[in-house]
Amino acid sequence: MKKQSTLIAGVIFVVMVAVIIICNASGVAFASTFWALVPPLVAIVLALITKEAYSSLFIGIVLGALMNSQCSFMGTVDNVAINGLSTSVSDNAGIFLFLVFLGIVVALVNKSGASRAFGVWAQTHIKTRTGAMLATFFLGVLIFIDDYFNCLTVGSVMSPVTDAKKVSRVKLAYLIDATAAPICMIAPISSWAAAVSGCVESETYSGIELFVRAIPYNFYSILTLVFVITLAILNFDYGKMAQFEIKAKEGDLGALKLSDEEERTLRVDGPDSPAHGKLIDLIIPIVLLIACCVWGLLYNGYQSIGEGSVIDAFSSTDAYVGLPWGSIIALILIILYLVTRKVISFEDAMECVPKGFIAMVPAITILTLATSLKSMTNALDASGFVYGVMSNASALQWILPALVFVVACLVAFATGTSWGTFGILIPIVSAIFPETSSLFFVGISACLAGAVCGDHCSPISDTTIMSSAGAHCNHINHVETQLPYAITVAVISFVCYILAGLLNMANLTWVSVPVGVVLVIATLLVIKKKVKSA
Repeated sequence: MKKQSTLIAGVIFVVMVAVIIICNASGVAFASTFWALVPPLVAIVLALITKEAYSSLFIGIVLGALMNSQCSFMGTVDNVAINGLSTSVSDNAGIFLFLVFLGIVVALVNKSGASRAFGVWAQTHIKTRTGAMLATFFLGVLIFIDDYFNCLTVGSVMSPVTDAKKVSRVKLAYLIDATAAPICMIAPISSWAAAVSGCVESETYSGIELFVRAIPYNFYSILTLVFVITLAILNFDYGKMAQFEIKAKEGDLGALKLSDEEERTLRVDGPDSPAHGKLIDLIIPIVLLIACCVWGLLYNGYQSIGEGSVIDAFSSTDAYVGLPWGSIIALILIILYLVTRKVISFEDAMECVPKGFIAMVPAITILTLATSLKSMTNALDASGFVYGVMSNASALQWILPALVFVVACLVAFATGTSWGTFGILIPIVSAIFPETSSLFFVGISACLAGAVCGDHCSPISDTTIMSSAGAHCNHINHVETQLPYAITVAVISFVCYILAGLLNMANLTWVSVPVGVVLVIATLLVIKKKVKSA
């Protein structure tokens, strides 16, 4: 089966290269057309066919480079090596450092025995699978500052708990993913709020004010949280997730197989995990990490604006700078704390540095490839194509929020980026909905919600990649199991945006939220009944 999938992938690649060369010879324009979305779409299809992310992403990069260089061999190599991979590494160096520091912190906490202590505490206080899932959800909600921070922290802290209650690793990845981007998109103090604020050019509203006023209409983010709570309480699953959960109850949690070195680094019950670490040795490092990262974001923000409010600082911060600053300070403090507590020696702490880096290499590699693919898409001016599609739909005002949501979903799914999607679409939406329009904030929120939804579904999304890395499960398994859940919420959100457009004239747009909540609960009850009767 795997050989057949590889053969199919090879045939698709050869056929696409031939088609691109023929089209280029025929004078077909690639930039600002549907062709701009072909490389990421091919990468997504190949990833789903082969279950292998590295080669699928690389093939997408090569196809994009081929189009960008007008089928020149040397131009293609130059695009891949320089404009793609090298630029990706340099542009994301701050986030890569942040990931490495997080990996080292995880290794330190596990080495100290604090994770084992938390597992013992959790087994005493969390009695059921539902309790383990809800605890994971609430921890994810509490860590709202940044989605990367959320994914890796929640995964490392909660995996011993969910493992003990026989929750599959792909279910853990879904819980992480569902409380990463969605919660960051409705949290006024977060790196996402800062990113949205930076995309807004308004004479009436500040970026952060527009973000806050759009929160009540961000149906996908809000309803995803309702969906997760309801699903955990009803304690059932459907689609491919149900198959993994059945295996988990039989003992196969679906965790990635680790090398001996990784096993010694990451496991919480092995010989390298001393019994004298306590729960406080987990709590204090997490608090230090959160506090220092918040400080790093604020410090960077105030460097940009000089003086102003905390909200102004967050709206002007650069997470790619603030998070590495905060995490390196937190790492030093955590090492000093653990060594002073004598739960680990200084030599043990230094051994955790390369181990933490090694644990993050797969995630960094996929992020490098995914970002390179986005660079190819940007160079082909995908935003120009999307603008042309959206500008032709400005006549149907009442249904426009729903259409904006769908377009944002598709763009984010194809490109694998929420930030890039709302960066493309917010100026377009602002042109379609004048600031005096009563649907202005609904349209903006539809753009943001669609970006989160597409990001949530896309196998080349950095947040999706981080979620599978945090849960330490197969990335494609995570994508396939969470798709039915994400699509369920997306369909309900689409209905809510249609309802919001229809109710706008009567100033009853707010009714869409409670209706959406009822629809989520009712839908899950119906699905549970059908699953039981099947």
